[in-house]
Amino acid sequence: MATEDNKVAILQYLETKGSANTTVITEACKLPHDIVVGAIKSIQTFENVINATQTVKEEWQLTPQGQETVKLGSPEARLLALIPAEGIAQATLNDKPEVKALGDAAKPALGTAMKNKWIKPDKTDGGVVYKRVAQGDVEDTTQLQLQGLLKDPTGASVGDKVLKLLKRAKMVDKKSTTSYDVSKGSAFTTTLKKGEADLTPEMLADGSWKSKDFKSFNLSSTGTKLPRGTLHPLLKVREEYRQIFLELGFEEMPTARFVESSFWNFDALFQPQQHPARDAHDTFFMKSPATSTDFPADYEARVKEVHTNGGYGSIGYKYDWDRAEAEKNLLRTHTTAVSARMLYKLAQQKPFKPVKYFSIDRVFRNETLDATHLAEFHQIEGVIADYNLTLGDLMGTLDDFFKRLGIENLRFKPAYNPYTEPSMEIFAYHEDLDKVVEIGNSGIFRPEMLRPMGLPEDVVVIAWGLSVERPTMIKYGYSNIRDLIGPKVDLAAAQNKPIVRL
Repeated sequence: MATEDNKVAILQYLETKGSANTTVITEACKLPHDIVVGAIKSIQTFENVINATQTVKEEWQLTPQGQETVKLGSPEARLLALIPAEGIAQATLNDKPEVKALGDAAKPALGTAMKNKWIKPDKTDGGVVYKRVAQGDVEDTTQLQLQGLLKDPTGASVGDKVLKLLKRAKMVDKKSTTSYDVSKGSAFTTTLKKGEADLTPEMLADGSWKSKDFKSFNLSSTGTKLPRGTLHPLLKVREEYRQIFLELGFEEMPTARFVESSFWNFDALFQPQQHPARDAHDTFFMKSPATSTDFPADYEARVKEVHTNGGYGSIGYKYDWDRAEAEKNLLRTHTTAVSARMLYKLAQQKPFKPVKYFSIDRVFRNETLDATHLAEFHQIEGVIADYNLTLGDLMGTLDDFFKRLGIENLRFKPAYNPYTEPSMEIFAYHEDLDKVVEIGNSGIFRPEMLRPMGLPEDVVVIAWGLSVERPTMIKYGYSNIRDLIGPKVDLAAAQNKPIVRL
């Protein structure tokens, strides 16, 4: 029958019976079960014509080996039938066609027959002779159990222990059967008429829409989810910081230079060449290109002088400054190297104009990797250069900056940095963690760093920095930084994480 005929036959059956399971409909309409199920699902596209509830039924079915056992008896019973009262030699028994037909089941069948005390082995004459112990007919339990399963496929009458043994013997298998309980719906009919899905301009023009039956529309449905890209949590947090800086009137510094010379990364910041941070176990030095040599000559001379002999109120470090050490290339260890280049460029512009700079980008350090440390991370840096700035200006700026992040009541602790004096660590109480945590570092750039650049004596530069990773981990609930960055990142989680406001 055609598909439409199948639907009509099923609907006519339901009109008579009212309700039925698809297995019953299959027999009544003489259709394969999968055809009936397909027709039922097709009818369901017509709203409220029928009601259908899925039913999953688990039943035990006999395998071909199980069906053979029901017909001929269990392997152990068939084996017993081959053994006469006087017994039979093992070799003779094994050569019988009936035993060979049992295949792999022959050996277990022999063991079961001995366990049931139907036969016993006799080794009196050196060879093995199997002798019959059971007299007359025996009760073939396996065959009876399988016959019981044919009557009751649920296996309730057999028991779980027996079912487990039969399954191990490859006599039965469990199969799930899905069927549907079908009944008449509120709009039941045996004549199916498909409603119009679209209201066309032609219907509106000729008025035919008035006599049309339209399909119902679910206006509250969510629609299909389309594949889409998403910003990584780090980029979301980074953009929030960026917007705060822009709102405060800061200018973003160019940060594309990952490879930097030791001169700009350390020497220009008045960081001595013997400082531990310049060792290979703390810094990634480049093999190629290994060095840079193009430094502003007059500036280089002033940097050398302030390191060696001091100046601008400082006695310097009193060592022989080595240009070869300053030439070494490395992966920048902080974005302050970018600030140094920008401040030197600013010093060359006359007359001096106050500026506010910021940067957010990656830096690299030779760290031991663990749950909270990686060899690369993001650093945020804010820099303000103006006349006669003080420590109070720095603290007030930090207070304004962090208030925009929702962080108030800052605390400050004196600290040491080679290129800032005074220096302060920044702390605040974190409600989610219920404790005071360090949130950044800050200070006023030393004259030994600024004056060699050529900045006027009454120009003061205040600066502060913090990471992107730590606040992101706290806000998004990450305990291991390797779940946030690297090959273990779950891209689906990054997409499904809720938007977090700092």
